[in-house]
Amino acid sequence: MPRLLPLGDAAWTVEFGDAIDPALHARVMGFAQALERAALPGVIEWVPTFRSCTVHFDPLAAGAEALGTRLLEIAAGAPAAAVSGRRWRIPVFFGGEAGPDLAELAARRDMSEDAVVARMAAAAFRVYMLGFMPGFPYMGGLPGELAMPRLATPRKVVPARSLAVTGTLCAIYPFASPGGWRLLGRTPLSPFDARRPAPALFAPGDEVMWQPIDADECARLEAEDAAGRLDRAAFLVAPEAAWPR
Repeated sequence: MPRLLPLGDAAWTVEFGDAIDPALHARVMGFAQALERAALPGVIEWVPTFRSCTVHFDPLAAGAEALGTRLLEIAAGAPAAAVSGRRWRIPVFFGGEAGPDLAELAARRDMSEDAVVARMAAAAFRVYMLGFMPGFPYMGGLPGELAMPRLATPRKVVPARSLAVTGTLCAIYPFASPGGWRLLGRTPLSPFDARRPAPALFAPGDEVMWQPIDADECARLEAEDAAGRLDRAAFLVAPEAAWPR
């Protein structure tokens, strides 16, 4: 059964479980779609995550207790909705200065660096949510043999566009920031560009695979992206097409 948790005096969190799981995420997304259809008075916005959805409301326009009861009713009746998003093939330069943790991960898993890169390139990652900073995609699907804990001491600065992993998750840092995830490479595409009508590159439900590239190609694409000349659509894979290898 969904749980209702207060978040201050102007938000409720509806919690569906405690795991990172596609079926659980489908329930969250089904609830979010049902909320949109319900158009409840006083509700400002809602923020779905892996396992819950926070609903922000105007306490002067909606009674908190009555709204909470209605949210639980909607959560109980909403069907699961596995959102089908876009499919991306994103270039990544692995290792070296771009991926300073690749060698350690490979050594601790008794694998070569090339084998780690091959497994990363063969896996399809699902975007569950955006958070932490604008455009930061939390992606599930990391192969179990590549799972690693966070760094014992986080870096003070993780470079922008870094491809990082921790536990069973993968992400790209849109901007330079502190961070404790393991850095395996860098993509030349910015996950968030305020110059574009849709600033965030990814959305919940998207699927992502990585295309290994060399340092020269990464630098070239990075310059194109910084100048606003890179066509993001060129990295989309048609829904009916097989993933390119």
